[in-house]
Amino acid sequence: MAFDGVTIAGIVSELRDKLVGNRVYKIAQPERDELILTVKGSCGQVRMLMSADASLPLLYLTEKNKVSPMTAPNFCMLLRKHLQNARIVSVTQPGLERIVRFELEHLNELGDLCKKYLIIELMGKHSNIIFCDDKDMIIDSIKHISGMVSSVREVLPGRSYFIPQTQDKAELLESSAGEIAAALKAKSSQTKYLPVYKAIYTGFTGISPCIAQELCYRAEIDADLPVSELGAEALDRIVSEIRELVADVKGDRFCFHVVYENSQPVEYAAVRLSSYAQEQSRRFESISALLEYYYAEKNVITRIRQRSVDLRRIVQTALERNVKKYDLQIKQLQDTEKREKYRIYGELLNAYGYGVETGAKSMEALNYYDNQMITIPLDPMLSAGENAKKYFDKYQKLKRTYEALTTLTKETKEKIEHLSSVSISLDIALKEEDLVQIKEELIESGYIRRRGNGKREKITSRPFHYVSSDGYHIYVGKNNYQNEELTFKFATGNDWWFHTKGIPGSHVVVKTNGDELPDRVFEEAGKLAAHYSQARGQEKVEIDYTQKKNVKKPNGSKPGFVVYYTNYSLVIDSDISGIEQVEEDKVK
Repeated sequence: MAFDGVTIAGIVSELRDKLVGNRVYKIAQPERDELILTVKGSCGQVRMLMSADASLPLLYLTEKNKVSPMTAPNFCMLLRKHLQNARIVSVTQPGLERIVRFELEHLNELGDLCKKYLIIELMGKHSNIIFCDDKDMIIDSIKHISGMVSSVREVLPGRSYFIPQTQDKAELLESSAGEIAAALKAKSSQTKYLPVYKAIYTGFTGISPCIAQELCYRAEIDADLPVSELGAEALDRIVSEIRELVADVKGDRFCFHVVYENSQPVEYAAVRLSSYAQEQSRRFESISALLEYYYAEKNVITRIRQRSVDLRRIVQTALERNVKKYDLQIKQLQDTEKREKYRIYGELLNAYGYGVETGAKSMEALNYYDNQMITIPLDPMLSAGENAKKYFDKYQKLKRTYEALTTLTKETKEKIEHLSSVSISLDIALKEEDLVQIKEELIESGYIRRRGNGKREKITSRPFHYVSSDGYHIYVGKNNYQNEELTFKFATGNDWWFHTKGIPGSHVVVKTNGDELPDRVFEEAGKLAAHYSQARGQEKVEIDYTQKKNVKKPNGSKPGFVVYYTNYSLVIDSDISGIEQVEEDKVK
C-alpha cells in the first residue's frame, strides 16, 4: 500500500485523458488541506479531489462532493480569483516523482492570456498544494513551510519553486539498462547485505517496496537475497523486468487492482501484482475508482476499530482476569487430587491402628484396594484414632474444595469461551450497528452498566449473507445473538449447520430447500466457518457440521452456545475469496 511514483503515473494518465482541454468550473476547500476542483468540458462534469493531508495524501477523480465552509479559506479564494474558468493545458509528472503538475491558462483582469501552475506533492508528511506563476515563483500554498521548519526548501509566497533532491536516487524513466545495473551494483558496494528489493526501491525514484518485491518475483529472484550475491544472469533478469515496467509506464499500460487477504483490502497497485493469486485481487477500470474504493474500505475498518476500542478494552480486561482465575482454580483443583489418599490413610488406621505403638511416626499396612504395602505418616503426639480423624478431616476439606472448584472452573471456562466469542464478534464487525448488538450482549452479561433511560438500543445489524457457487444461500452470524437466531429461529431441521471444532467462531447455516447439497457447498460453508472464527488466516481448520435438528441449546447457557453429539468433520482453509457475498438483508 504505497502512493508511489508508478501509481502517480497511472493517475496522471487518467487525468490527462479526462481533464486536458477542459475548464475549471468550481473550486472548493472543504478541509484545511484539501481541494475539490469541478471541471467541465467535453468530458462532461467531473470532480477532482486533491488532498495534502500528512497521513493520507490523495489525488483522484470522484463523483462525490463535500460540504464546504460558509467562508472560503484564503487559499481557496486566491485560486478562485486566478483559476475560475481557467483551461487545463497539460497534466504532467516530473520523472517518477510523487508530484503532479497542472498547467492552466486564464485571462487576467486586462483580458491578457496568462499561464499558471498548480502543483500537488504527494509525499507523506511533506505533502503540499502549491500555486505558481509562469516563472515558477510561488504565489501561495495550502501549507506554508518556513526556513525554521525545513532547511531544504521554503514554501512561501515569493520564493522560487523547485523539487528538492533529498535522496540519492536514480531517475528510472531515463536510465538505460547499463545505468540501472550500475545503480544496483553501487548499492551492493555501499551495504554488503542489502536485500535486492530494498536496493531497488532505495536506488530508484518512484518505486515502492511492494513494486520492488513484485519485480523480484517476476525475475524469479529471492527478494531478500543480498544484492552483493546477485549473479550476472540474475542481474540481467531484474534489469529486464525494471525496463519492462518503465516501458509499461511510458506506454500508459496500467493494471489497476486491489489485493485482498482474509476478505480485507491490504494492497493496491497500478501494475499487476503477479506474486498474489488471481482470486485474491479485484480489477478496476480506473485508478480513481480503485483509490476511492480502497480508502473507503480502509476507512470503514479504521473507524470501526476506533469505535470498538472501549468494548475491546472491557472484553480484554475481563478475559485476562478470568484466564488468571481459571489457571489458579486448575492449580487448586490439582492439589485436591490427593484427597483419596487421605481417605485411605484414615480407613487403614481405623482397620489396623490398634497395633500402633505410642509415639510411632509411621505405620505400614496392606492397602486392601490394590494389595500393596504402604507407609502412613503419623503424628507421634496423637493416637492412631486421632491420626485417622485428622486424615478424614483433610479428606473432607479437600472433597468440599474439589466439589466447589469443579463448579467454579466450569463457570470460569464458560466465561472465557463467551468472552473469546465476543472478541471474535468485535473482529468481524464491519459497521457501527454491529457494535450495538455486541454492546447489548455485554450489558446483559453484566460487563457494562446500562445508562440513559435504561432502554435497549434498536438492533439493525443483520448476519452476513453469501451465495454458494451452486446457488445455495449461506448465512453467517456476526455475534452470539445472531448465532442463536440463525440456529434456533431461522434454520429448519434439515438445513446444515457449521462451526469450528473447539474454537470460538460464528454459526454458519446453509439453507437446503430440501435438496441434497453438492460437495462444493459443504466446502464453501466450511471456509466461511473457518474465516469467521479465531482460526482466521490458518490453512487447515477442522470444521464440525451437522443438520440443524441435531444442535441443542443447554439450559441456562450463554447466547449462541450449543451442544451436538452427531456430526461430520472436514478440514479446510479459511480463504473465502471467490464466494459471492450479497447485501445484508433481514433474516425472515
